Amino acid sequence: VQLQASGGGLVQAGGSLRLSCAASGSIFSRFAMGWFRQAPGKEREFVSTISWDGGLTYYGDSVKGRFTISRDTAKNTVYLQMNSLKPEDTAVYYCAADGKTTNWRARVGQLAYWGQGTQVTVSS
Repeated sequence: VQLQASGGGLVQAGGSLRLSCAASGSIFSRFAMGWFRQAPGKEREFVSTISWDGGLTYYGDSVKGRFTISRDTAKNTVYLQMNSLKPEDTAVYYCAADGKTTNWRARVGQLAYWGQGTQVTVSS
């Protein structure tokens, strides 16, 4: 069981990036998936979650209106479209999967699966 994140990179402020997280294993078709991020010296921050069927989405306050999460169930892949990027979005972005869709912010230490991080750097 693996989560493989990709799509990070260096972008100027105001630009866009799309992160992908591919999950191996058919069980992920029934799992909520989502993203956290962690900047140097800071705690891991909730970014977004999407339910197993794509019907529910949640966003952290700092990314609402700029980031959009989606998933392709057939490909067991979740995407994070990041627009209007700001230097404060710079962080390592981690994807995760869990049987529950809600309360990811409070349950960060309890989520079932984590992928490796992908670095996003936004220059000013």
